[in-house]
Amino acid sequence: MSKLFIYNTLTRRKEEFIPLNPPNVGLYVCGPTVYGDAHLGHARPALTFDLLFRYLSYLGYKVRYVRNITDVGHLENDDDQGEDKVAKKARLEQQEPMEIVQYYSNRYHSMMSMLNALPPGIEPMASGHIIEQQQLVKKILEAGYAYVSNGSVYFDVPRYNEKHSYGKLSGRKIEDLLANTRELEGQHEKRNPLDFAIWKKAEPKHIMRWPSEWSEGFPGWHVECSAMSTKYLGEVFDIHGGGMDLLFPHHECEIAQSVAVSGKQPVRYWMHNNLITINGQKMGKSFDNFINLEDFFTGKNQLLDKAYSPMTIRFLMLQAHYRSTLDFSIEALHSAEKGFKRLMEASKTLKNIRPSEKSSVNIDEYIMPAFEAFDDDLNSPIAIACLFESVKMINSVKDGNESISLQDLSKFRSFFNTVVYSILGFKDEETGDAGNLASRLVDLILDIRQEAKQKKDFRTSDRIRKQLNDLGIEVKDGKDGAEWDWHNL
Repeated sequence: MSKLFIYNTLTRRKEEFIPLNPPNVGLYVCGPTVYGDAHLGHARPALTFDLLFRYLSYLGYKVRYVRNITDVGHLENDDDQGEDKVAKKARLEQQEPMEIVQYYSNRYHSMMSMLNALPPGIEPMASGHIIEQQQLVKKILEAGYAYVSNGSVYFDVPRYNEKHSYGKLSGRKIEDLLANTRELEGQHEKRNPLDFAIWKKAEPKHIMRWPSEWSEGFPGWHVECSAMSTKYLGEVFDIHGGGMDLLFPHHECEIAQSVAVSGKQPVRYWMHNNLITINGQKMGKSFDNFINLEDFFTGKNQLLDKAYSPMTIRFLMLQAHYRSTLDFSIEALHSAEKGFKRLMEASKTLKNIRPSEKSSVNIDEYIMPAFEAFDDDLNSPIAIACLFESVKMINSVKDGNESISLQDLSKFRSFFNTVVYSILGFKDEETGDAGNLASRLVDLILDIRQEAKQKKDFRTSDRIRKQLNDLGIEVKDGKDGAEWDWHNL
């Protein structure tokens, strides 16, 4: 197994990934708040950690991938004030909150499927884990790091900071935070402006509420991830991921809550993808410059010149390193569209290449750099660049300027298909997943048939050809090898 290095936000350096309990890996990713359609900003963390999940699985790890859905507790201004985002949408649409949650969860899942993002193994919802969150609140109170005020429960940040370091993940100092914190309406319940709600008493008009020993209310936004990650991955787990915008205060508060209860750092490797910008400004609903994913696929948005396929969006995302800012532009979309098309054309060309007796190319020169790129903090843009170097070689072999042996061709096909389809997660949008898999299986069978012919085992060779023909796959032998076409597949 190769050595994977990932950038750990907590230590601010690349570190070799060594799981707690190999080959098992615990991966927790902050998912969406489901009160609106998924936009381009939602796609980046989904695809970043889909790439991580795919590559860890390729390396042989057994990954327990948990990605939550926030359906309660995320207030409008993220400072313990305002209306619950889901509840507000439900009020405006005159629906039940769970109708809003179900509708936009379904929409989110549909968009992620179109982007070929693999679903998590566990997708817990905050509203389905109220008991676990209440139990965590009780433990924090018992540990002396929280207090009850007017039916709400607040985490005592200065008290926590006396023994631990609040701000360790984000690099903030509590003195600077205090100096820059303004007093907000309703914060009179708090002892300190930095304190945050882990249980909030519901106002009379608040729709989503549950009984507790403190009040009829709802959990704070930050407490849900601590409760659910602990339930499914334990007090300490391997990787926690999310967008850079969650680093503070959300992930900082998660650490504080978990350390307050267990005394342990809950996560060994923190990973954060960077933001998407438009003309240098963050993309998001609050900036009114976001583009829904569905808009990309239909072209119905004033910022777009036409419709773009899901794989073009995936290519756009992965050709930038996950820790770099991705600035959106029509030019970038056009480039991604051309790049993906070129990759798919190379994949089809590779299918039809027939081997020679000897190789004039060293395929390891194309294979090794790609995996080295993935091992270096999931450097997908370098890996994609390596693929395009190999595209030149594929075309050169096709044109007869280079040659490749059967053994090398089989090895290279395996590499190319593994990287393009299994790790990077692209799919041929013309043939679809089933057609692409079937194509790769036919290539594999024809390679076995070619080996049989070279060994003069013509009985096996003929039997393979006949059985393929019975399945609707026509095999034509030529001087450069066999070509095939399908009719019923």
